[in-house]
Amino acid sequence: MNLIQTIIIAIVEGITEFLPVSSTGHMIIAQKLLAIESTEFVKAFTVNIQFGAILSVIVLYWKRFFQSWDFYWKLIIAVFPALVLGFLLSDYIDDLLENVTVVAIMLVLGGILMLFVDKWFNKPEENQTMDWKRSLKIGLYQCIAMIPGVSRSMATIVGGMTTKLSRKNAAEFSFFLAVPTMAAASGYKLLKLLLEPTGTTLLTENLTTLLIGNVVAFLVAMAAIKFFIGFLTKYGFKAFGYYRIIVGALILILLAFGIDLDIM
Repeated sequence: MNLIQTIIIAIVEGITEFLPVSSTGHMIIAQKLLAIESTEFVKAFTVNIQFGAILSVIVLYWKRFFQSWDFYWKLIIAVFPALVLGFLLSDYIDDLLENVTVVAIMLVLGGILMLFVDKWFNKPEENQTMDWKRSLKIGLYQCIAMIPGVSRSMATIVGGMTTKLSRKNAAEFSFFLAVPTMAAASGYKLLKLLLEPTGTTLLTENLTTLLIGNVVAFLVAMAAIKFFIGFLTKYGFKAFGYYRIIVGALILILLAFGIDLDIM
């Protein structure tokens, strides 16, 4: 990966990590459009720069993030299902990460769902306290996002709204949950890379690329979070639903015409 490719992928990650449009799916598409070979380092890079994006949550919400042990307990409950399934299905998930068709289909299906989310689930109750049952349910929804194109943000926000959280509170808990989830995913991916015979060499040779990617993703994600909370609170999910459907349908049309978009 050259510098321009690194910055573009990091910008895509920073913009889409917290929007319900699938950051992984968009990075896969961007990777193909930029003709980036899917090497072991590139696979690790697309996961690890998500760590830069989640640091923006800690910076923006530091007063609420460092609040109580009870808060961390709820995050542990919510992240546990994804940790277990992520470990058990790691190789299968890696295979899906190279399949643009899966991304496109999930973008369309998720987009259709988002057209109706506000009508079905936007019925918040007065009690907005995050208890362990809500945390676990949101954590189970998060597991659906292991399929590329689903969107971790979409799955967890919708999961929160099904427990009668408001859109804003569901989105903010989704942001908080991203921190342990993506930190674990980034750490695990980095460890797997280091355990490869040439892993240490690959990491050493590409350390600057990884650092630049994380810094860019961090800065862009800061702006994306501020935009998303304001937009979601005022307008809801429909715009994101239409966007997902258009992008997913366009990819499926290109595939139908025989244009090879799968990452090699």
